[in-house]
Amino acid sequence: MTATTTPFRAAVPSPGRDRFATTSPVRWPVVAVPVVDPSLNPSSLQVDDTDGADPPRRPRRRPARADLLAIGAYALLGVLVCLNYWGDVQHRVSSHLPTDHSWFEWLFAHGAYSVRHLENPLFTARQNAPDGVNMMANTSLLGVTLPLAPLTLLLGPQVMYALYLGAALSATAATSYWALSRHLVRSRGAAFVGGAFLGFAPGIVHHANGQPNFVSNFLLPLIVVRVLRLGEPGRWRRNGVALGLLVAYQIFINEEMLLLTAMACLVVVVAYVVQRPRVARERAGTFLAAISVGGGLALLLTAYPIWYQFNGPQAYRGLQGGVFHNWGEDLVAFVTFARDTAAGDEAVEKTIGLTEQNTWFGWPLVLVGLVALALLVRRSVPARIVAVLAVVFTVASLGPKVRFDGAETDVDGPWAYVPDDLPLVEMMMPTRLSLIVVAAVGVLLALAWDALTRDGRPPVPTPRTGADDATADDAPTAAAADGSRRRVLRLVGYAAIVAALLPLFPRPLPAQRIDPPPHFITSGGWRPYVPAGRTLVPVPIPSNVHGLPTLRWSALTGQEFPIPGGYFIGPNQLGEGVFGAPNRPTSTLIYATMDADEVPEITAENRRQAEEDLRFWRASVVVLGANPREAVLRDLMTALLGPPQRVDDVWVWDVRDRV
Repeated sequence: MTATTTPFRAAVPSPGRDRFATTSPVRWPVVAVPVVDPSLNPSSLQVDDTDGADPPRRPRRRPARADLLAIGAYALLGVLVCLNYWGDVQHRVSSHLPTDHSWFEWLFAHGAYSVRHLENPLFTARQNAPDGVNMMANTSLLGVTLPLAPLTLLLGPQVMYALYLGAALSATAATSYWALSRHLVRSRGAAFVGGAFLGFAPGIVHHANGQPNFVSNFLLPLIVVRVLRLGEPGRWRRNGVALGLLVAYQIFINEEMLLLTAMACLVVVVAYVVQRPRVARERAGTFLAAISVGGGLALLLTAYPIWYQFNGPQAYRGLQGGVFHNWGEDLVAFVTFARDTAAGDEAVEKTIGLTEQNTWFGWPLVLVGLVALALLVRRSVPARIVAVLAVVFTVASLGPKVRFDGAETDVDGPWAYVPDDLPLVEMMMPTRLSLIVVAAVGVLLALAWDALTRDGRPPVPTPRTGADDATADDAPTAAAADGSRRRVLRLVGYAAIVAALLPLFPRPLPAQRIDPPPHFITSGGWRPYVPAGRTLVPVPIPSNVHGLPTLRWSALTGQEFPIPGGYFIGPNQLGEGVFGAPNRPTSTLIYATMDADEVPEITAENRRQAEEDLRFWRASVVVLGANPREAVLRDLMTALLGPPQRVDDVWVWDVRDRV
């Protein structure tokens, strides 16, 4: 990478001055990264020969060994977080979000089914029969499930879910470590601390409870690095192409996290332009050319899938009533320990845990972060940008009404002035904007640790004068005292960071046992009852509230039979997004019976509606397996459809002669 040099003041402490003051002028390379302070980018560190100092060098093996150790530690953390699943991976799901866990198992099966049968992965008719589901309009994770389809076919969706969940957490930490160590900090320890937080922060681990799409952030550090290099002279095509490819792929993993990353990058670039207008003007042409190439390539690669998302079958516009717009982050959440951390407590969820636990840093980390910012913000461009990110997106995450300790106050938040039907914004949840604050804290931790490491080095000796000779006898004593003070302060700084992070050490995610599908389903006993073009109707019909086990019937049999209902987002009669399929009279009756644990009086109209619903679903067989409400559900379906047959371990109503 070509670089020119310009003088910057190195942050080297000297006797008698503030330890954060700057002294000896050292020439650093201007790296073509328009928003990273060159004095904090050691990846291409150079010192002019005229200064008489040898450039600091590391043994070649140390970085490689440190990198491997960091990746190994992240992998172990990923295993730890998923430990409760591995105890009985075939029969355990998240006890926090079992429906989401089952949905993502189903998504792994969808990827495998699409590859095996060479079907369009952007749509499926294996759920919500006969209307189907627009997979681009849902969190389909196609960028993961399609390339991993061979492993899913080999290992099954339950194993792949647990395996991928831990791997995604570890991979996010690893790419964050790479980005920090190669582009921001010199210390591998600083990069390790920052990477660990970015991969395993309390808010990220909380999303691991059934939402692997929100822990699949391993491309985001690479995207940020590429954005920050767009102004690099002579490489606008290469950088633009690399950014376009990364963005296009991220669209098939998690569009929401990509949007948050784009918002963060916009604030970073603006903050840098304000602080370094001259450099920004010099790089503007290259930056704009590169981002045009990247944006054009990403659009070219994803134009049809994005069109399909908003205009294909079962597309929708917004969520009905902007249901998530009031989900703002509670102010007390910032200083509270999350449930899934070493210091966390489940009881707190009953007060301020009604929303997602996205920040939940705990008060020690908030205190350490504020002190670190106070010490770094005057001398570090990255620290100032981190401060801007933290302030902007903390405020933005508060929602329409400010919440404090679980109570909604009368104070308007920023979202009070945002229309519910604003395109793109209509789908956003304010609290998730605080995930950008999580990223800012991770970078701040790396900067703080790196500053401690650098400030611990002895200053470069300066030429001696006659005056210096007069006090030469006192110099060793003063230098020793100053060195001792620096070592103490450095140890205090390290201890403070470690003490703030230890309470946030992740615990294994809570899991619960779930019964396997009936043998009738797993053995293929259903095949004689379900000819091509017909559906198997499980009881209860899957939805976002009921029928969690029956949704897994489809996932764990390779989606070989289509089912009605399901857990997804699709359009209602007005085209607005709603969770699950619009209820039919029979599904509503089934859910009401389960809730009441009592069979209501069944009329001729109920029976007529049941047959009409079965025709709509193109049903050929209705199946009831083991269920806590099995008795009342059997009585209900018998009243609607007549006596069932007992086949293997299920109750079967063969309705081919009626539909």
